[in-house]
Parts: sequence; C-alpha cells; structure tokens
Amino acid sequence: MSFDRHILVHGKRADMVQRKISNFIKRLENYKMPLKSGEDKTAWPEYYAEFPYFSEQIIREGCHPRKLEHKTVAEKAIVLVHGLSDSPHFLSAIADFFHCELGYDVYLPLLQGHGLKDPNGMEGVTLQEWKENVRFAIHAAAVDGRSLSVGGLSTGGALSFYMGCTEPAITGDLYLFAAALGLKEGWLGIAGSVKEFLLRTSPALPNDKKVLIGSNPYRYDYISLNGARELVHLIGEINGAIESFKAGEYFSKRIFSAFTEYDDVVSFKAISRLEKITKEDTFVQYILPKSKEVQHASVVLKDPIYAVEVELGEPPLEKANPEFFEMMEAVREFQREA
Repeated sequence: MSFDRHILVHGKRADMVQRKISNFIKRLENYKMPLKSGEDKTAWPEYYAEFPYFSEQIIREGCHPRKLEHKTVAEKAIVLVHGLSDSPHFLSAIADFFHCELGYDVYLPLLQGHGLKDPNGMEGVTLQEWKENVRFAIHAAAVDGRSLSVGGLSTGGALSFYMGCTEPAITGDLYLFAAALGLKEGWLGIAGSVKEFLLRTSPALPNDKKVLIGSNPYRYDYISLNGARELVHLIGEINGAIESFKAGEYFSKRIFSAFTEYDDVVSFKAISRLEKITKEDTFVQYILPKSKEVQHASVVLKDPIYAVEVELGEPPLEKANPEFFEMMEAVREFQREA
C-alpha cells in the first residue's frame, strides 16, 4: 500500500489492510488514555513546574498536558500539539497509536490559555509563549539523540511546521492534521488573507466578554479573538518561511498531511503550498472527501465527543472521523517508508 502526494484516499482498501485495521481497533480498545489527571499515569508534573500559570487544580478534567513513556527510553519520540481553543484530549487517540502501535514516547503539551476552568477570554495569551510550551516538550522528548518528530491539529499543526523549520532537535517527520497554515474564505466570500490581515491588525482585547466554557468538556465553545490574533501572527511567520525557499531548495523533513475537504476553517490551498518546497517522495497527503462530512477538528477523533450533561439520544458535539483507522494505517505506512 502506498500513498503519493496527490492521491485522494477514500477508505477503499484491500482485505489485508482491512484485517490490519480490525486488529488495530482491538488493540486500541485495550489501551485507553486515562481522562482524570488524578488517576492518570501519563501526568506531567514537570510541565506545571516549568509553566506555573498551569496547575492540576485550575485545568478542566481531561484537558491536562500528558506524556506517554515506555519503561525504557524508546528509539523514537513525537510531540503532538493541540489546536486553538481545544486541549490534548483531541489528540489522545493519535497519541495512543504512536505509543502502543509504533513504539514512540509521546508528549502532549498544553498551550497557554487553554484547558482552563476560568479562561478569562484568553486574555494575555501570546504566540511567543505557545512556542515556549512546544519547545519545552521538544527538549523534554529530545533525549539520547533519538529521532524526534512533531505534529498537531490546526494551530498545533502550524506550530509543528514552524518548529520543524527552526528547531534542530526535530530530526524526524512532521504530521500535520488540518494544519492552520492559512484561513479559508469566510463570510460574504471574504478571502482568507483579508481575514488574516484584519485579525493581525486588531488590538488585544482586555477581556473577551463572552463565556468560553460551555457544553464541550474538552474545548472552549468558541474561538477567542485574542487567540485567533496570535494564530494569524504565526501564519504570517510561516508564510515568510515558505517564501524564503529559493528555486531548487527543499524542506529537509518528510511531511504527512491529513485534510478534510469539508473543512470550513483552514485553507487547503495554503497546505498545498508545501508541495513547492518538498520533493515528491517527502510530502504525502491523506484527503478525506467532502462526501464524508468530516469537520475540521474531527479529523483527529477516533471517538465522538458529547456534551457534559448529554441526554440519551442527543447527537455528539464533535463527530468521529469515519476513516480514522484508515488514516492511521496511512501514517504507519508513511513512517515505515522513512
């Protein structure tokens, strides 16, 4: 089984691959990352020591930073970064896969202003501090000269690409899931670049009056403008990095990118620009067709997310990716070909 950089993967697989997926499902059912920090062997106390504005007491249940380490140091490690307004929980199933299927040690940082019981409109969040959160995870994972990869969802994917460009410790691959390298056209057809400009030039808000905490247990109920502004600054830095490549120059790392055509948040064109700075065998895209109706953040979800006080029969707030296991088999094949 192989995936080239242009292929649309629609989940039609040979019997052998379906058997692999079936076995994979059974293994993951036997391994579930705990949700409550108090009973979580993946707790990361060093993270709180490094960033004292976080503590177990002020973080919402299930939204804590985590690390999944083997009893002996694994040969490979990966840092997985969540998206804007959500938390490491969204990447739990992907973390499980890398840990128990591929044998990686896995590190899931929590970005400043996220996962809080009282987020205060994400007042005071900065792109620089998000970078420090991710760098700490990278340096914690970079031991004994082992191969270190990085990946993430949406804003986490953008931060991953930025770190792949700037951090020498990243010696492995990049895994980008619906990476926010640019915003999609929005209301009244406003171009993504115009939205980015408006956000970039907007002043910091002293305190967003809307209440961020709602029915979703693992993410805020809407995107804070303070957070969105910092994401747009990051997009600008990434644009500069991509444009700095001269003709014949290529990005030094391999990239796996998963994207849904149903996405109404980020621009596929922005992600596809990576083709210009990568060699053909180093950039693989897994594209979920529009007919699957997989929303932006659902790309990374093995299981749906329900409201805090869900009534019997109510639909989930976030649907699962119906091709999650096929997508992860594509990840397995990608890393096997490294």
